[in-house]
Amino acid sequence: MTSKVPSPDSFDALKSKMSVQKDPDKFFMSITEGEKKPFDFLRVLYDGCIAGGVAGVMVETALYPIDTIKTRLQVARDGGKIVMKGLYSGLSGNLVGVLPASAIFIGVYEPTKQQLLKSLPENLSAVAHFAAGAIGGIASSLVRVPTEVIKQRMQIGQFGSAPDAVRLIVSNEGFKGLYAGYGSFLLRDLPFDAIELCIYEQLRIGYKLAAKRDPNDPENAMLGAVAGAITGAVTTPLDVVKTRLMVQGSQKHYKGISDCVRTIIKEEGTRALFKGIGPRVLWIGVGGSIFFCVLEKTKRILAQNRHPKA
Repeated sequence: MTSKVPSPDSFDALKSKMSVQKDPDKFFMSITEGEKKPFDFLRVLYDGCIAGGVAGVMVETALYPIDTIKTRLQVARDGGKIVMKGLYSGLSGNLVGVLPASAIFIGVYEPTKQQLLKSLPENLSAVAHFAAGAIGGIASSLVRVPTEVIKQRMQIGQFGSAPDAVRLIVSNEGFKGLYAGYGSFLLRDLPFDAIELCIYEQLRIGYKLAAKRDPNDPENAMLGAVAGAITGAVTTPLDVVKTRLMVQGSQKHYKGISDCVRTIIKEEGTRALFKGIGPRVLWIGVGGSIFFCVLEKTKRILAQNRHPKA
């Protein structure tokens, strides 16, 4: 008997198939990075910054009015009337902060995720995604917190422009006023970032296994919407506390996170911790849809420009 030896073409086909499945350039948020090439930290950082910045600006511009309504709902006390004018108040100034914050977040998240995935067993991929999301959140918080403080105070009509907001906050409250509610911001955004990215990544892994291919743009948008909506709902109480602390200014209604929670429950009831949940879930669900779709698309374009087809 003679054994059947696979032809060279068969080996080439198998090799080609494996390289397609494990090409990190093609699959930006993919679970495995199976290439044997050295890890190119600067390239991953650069691509992450570009893709994150573009995605962040797109989401913020499209959904800013919903965010404004959510903020005004959370700040309103005792059935206060919600003003529906000036829903784009503070957008231009906010974009100045959103662009670098989003760039830093994804720029740090992506290489951190890839390194953790290489270090941890495959069955702990969720841990890698969760940890990388938290690390990215910490890095970007230095820009995101002042941006959020200025944005939310402009949304409720305290200031007419971002430069005025910065000048008056620093004048009245000192530089630390730009970081009002920093602890509550981290309390909300670190779990939020970690949970949302972990859910999205795990959903994407499951989808790839079921469909036996990478999700396309509409499917990435759908997965991002689900991840965003779930995360937005479960973190609403943290968002309410963060908003109250950030907009109180020098009046100091609350002494800190725990005092804020106790005071809200005592004066307004537990339901007040879920104020604005509707707009928040809508905003973050749609935002997740746009963000992850644009993120994947932008990274794919960058990879194609780097390796144009002959």
